[in-house]
Amino acid sequence: MNSTKTESFGILTRELAQEIDKTINHYRSNSTKLVGILLDIQDIIPKQYIPREVAAYVSEKMNIPLSKIYDVISFYAALSDVPRADYVIQLCDSVVCKVTGNTTLRDTISQLLGIKEQESTPDGKYWLEYTPCFGACDISPAMRINGKVFGHLTTQDSVKAVLDQYR
Repeated sequence: MNSTKTESFGILTRELAQEIDKTINHYRSNSTKLVGILLDIQDIIPKQYIPREVAAYVSEKMNIPLSKIYDVISFYAALSDVPRADYVIQLCDSVVCKVTGNTTLRDTISQLLGIKEQESTPDGKYWLEYTPCFGACDISPAMRINGKVFGHLTTQDSVKAVLDQYR
């Protein structure tokens, strides 16, 4: 095999495996840091999720049962084992955000993008989901896009201004 050619095993290319190895090494293969490891890995995978072959690779590299990897993925709302989108829009579902109008925020996003919760736009660019509190109560109603938090989203114009940054 030509050494300059990308070896591919489905989504798990040699390059992706090297990036995963760097992430695991960054955390010193510490199994107590599994959530952070999986979050960092998810960030480098298109559509921001942990595919089965990646979960299996992490399991093997860290000597952690695959079932434990999936326990963590299924427990934490920030992790996903299904493809999402280029931009994951997370709406805070805390009591504070509910009181301050997260349903208006959700409705505005749905109207502007044509999607509902747990859906992606047809072009795969945006995904909408609710998530537990991410610590933005002081600026609620709030949303997070690929980890960046935006708050005080009380008008359609304020929501549109944020989404326009990702067009």
